[in-house]
Amino acid sequence: MHPNPMKLSVVIPAHNEEAVIGETVRDIVATLNDAGIPHEVILVNDNSTDGTADIAIRLVAELPTVRVIHRQPPGGFGRAIREGLSNVTGDCVVIAMGDASDDPKDIVTYYRKMVEGYDCAFGTRFTRGTTVRAYPPHKLIVNRIANTFIQVLFGTRYNDMTNAFKGFRTEVIRDISPLLANHFNMTVELPLKAMNRGYRYAVVPVNWYGRTAGVSRLSIRTMGRKYLFTVLHLWLERHLMRDELTHPAPAPLPDTPKP
Repeated sequence: MHPNPMKLSVVIPAHNEEAVIGETVRDIVATLNDAGIPHEVILVNDNSTDGTADIAIRLVAELPTVRVIHRQPPGGFGRAIREGLSNVTGDCVVIAMGDASDDPKDIVTYYRKMVEGYDCAFGTRFTRGTTVRAYPPHKLIVNRIANTFIQVLFGTRYNDMTNAFKGFRTEVIRDISPLLANHFNMTVELPLKAMNRGYRYAVVPVNWYGRTAGVSRLSIRTMGRKYLFTVLHLWLERHLMRDELTHPAPAPLPDTPKP
């Protein structure tokens, strides 16, 4: 590894994840330690009403690289992400889910892509070489329709924009702030803002294992209009405010997908 490696921050939002959050955090820390990656894990307890807070406190005492933030109302996935991102001290950051659905080894892949020089690392579950388990069929159909819509609208080949599991250099997060989404529409605000500003991103296959405990809080009916608003807002930004997006696009790396 480079003699001065980048420090990685992992932000994990968690709401009522007492059944899996301990396993999730321990697996991530063990994987990063095995890979020799300097890191911190920021666990954002988003107004949990179960035992998540107590488990988080125990994780902090057990694992030196773990910090916890206990949020106050109002709750919301996007609000939890924003608070976690505002507290990172690393050179790059990966957002991972607290339900153990993401593969910790893929965090290492993201990190190495950013060490190579990419500004962002995006995963796709929908390509060859991936494992996807227990994806609810009705949500899969909606996911594929939504992502195809975004692909056509933005002219990109990247086909998993709504996946929350992504990596960014911290300087990218600063540049695309302020972030506005309060809920799961944050999953599209982050990558689309980065793409609008010409940041270089690598796309890699990632695994997704599905929730084994707890309850998903993503309501397609409730979130649909929020996703649509965010996507259309950023499409207008892309086409009407291009001269305000001041980040100079560097020469692309060899296998950078064209946004």
